[in-house]
Amino acid sequence: MYNLAIYLYLLGVVIYSRFNEKVRKMWRGERDAFRILREQVDPNARYVWFHAASLGEFEQGRPLMEQMKREHPDIKILLTFFSPSGYEVRKNYEGADIICYLPLDTITNARRFLRTARPEMAFFIKYEFWYNYLHILKHRHVPVYSVSSIFRDGQVFFRWYGCQYGRVLRCFTHFYVQNEKSKELLGKIGLTNVTVTGDTRFDRVLQIREQAKQLPIEKPHTQPLAQGEESEHTSKPKVFIAGSSWPPDEDIFIKYFNEHRDWALIIAPHVIDEDHLQQIEKKLEGWHITRYTNLTTPLAPWRAVGGEALIINCFGLLSSIYHYADVTYVGGGFGVGIHNTLEAAVWDVPVIFGPNNEKFQEAQGLKACEGGFEIKDFDDFKRLMNRFEGDADSLKKAGQQAGNYVKQLSGATKRILSDVKL
Repeated sequence: MYNLAIYLYLLGVVIYSRFNEKVRKMWRGERDAFRILREQVDPNARYVWFHAASLGEFEQGRPLMEQMKREHPDIKILLTFFSPSGYEVRKNYEGADIICYLPLDTITNARRFLRTARPEMAFFIKYEFWYNYLHILKHRHVPVYSVSSIFRDGQVFFRWYGCQYGRVLRCFTHFYVQNEKSKELLGKIGLTNVTVTGDTRFDRVLQIREQAKQLPIEKPHTQPLAQGEESEHTSKPKVFIAGSSWPPDEDIFIKYFNEHRDWALIIAPHVIDEDHLQQIEKKLEGWHITRYTNLTTPLAPWRAVGGEALIINCFGLLSSIYHYADVTYVGGGFGVGIHNTLEAAVWDVPVIFGPNNEKFQEAQGLKACEGGFEIKDFDDFKRLMNRFEGDADSLKKAGQQAGNYVKQLSGATKRILSDVKL
């Protein structure tokens, strides 16, 4: 049944690629993978294979790849992606020696891929369970590790009808899971080769903080007094940063700040096409707005003052931009799910997000330690922001709790690699 489903999926990809650019890139990339392997695989080298579905999983695997390279410089890294949103962004990543798409999981593709690449070890990040690749790896006696994986009751492996597909889990040499619940679920189906190591994303965001980019943005400063102004208006403004925001998120926080212009705003929307940027600018009634790409030089940086808004209209800066925040907001919680809260929390600032966060363990952890805050509507947001404005100690404590949460749960990379032997 699995192989039939794969071939039906392949047929759908071929048809849909005629109409969708993202699917077309994936289809072309998968077909090109074998050429890349033929041209780049060194037959005398030792390869360790890392597979990530997309960009988020890549970020989880990245600390492992980089630490492995430091400890074993003779090892070469083969990195594969399933999604264009991962491959297109990281196809020039310098930490891997070969980067390509993973051809679809047919028996023929899996045999051909593994015969060409000859990995001596494989790491599948989080949710990757490709039936044919994993069975052939096991047949070839190649150690395979599932890292930063997380399991839930509703997954097919734990349903009566998923027993046959669930056999794929027995192909793994070891599972390095995020939490005790995952270990418990695997134990119920007889899998004991499981260690709770946590999530490597905590290590990654700490790396990002250490390597943060220097940006043409200044920390808040006291506004100059206009003639006749009272000194009480010269207090240093706070900075609110919204990352990966969508229109439902923006409707809430912009409505609040249109009434509280003593803050400075930095908005990094998830979608940066011109229509969305203009929508945001239209909502910011009366604000002085700057787009990041219009900043002239680092010698004339954007200054965070009340009533000023900076819109980040390019990618790759968000994790560094959170450094300038007093309060952060991570978007997506009024849609399919929140984006990366850890990138904000690592900067010792409170993180706000929408209600669709129950499947995100880090959001639950931030809520539990009172470093993260869920809002369901504008009134929730208003109450929370009024509290932060009126109680500096509460704001400071929430930020400390968020930062401590990240630091306390770091170390998964070291725990995994101390156990895996090359």
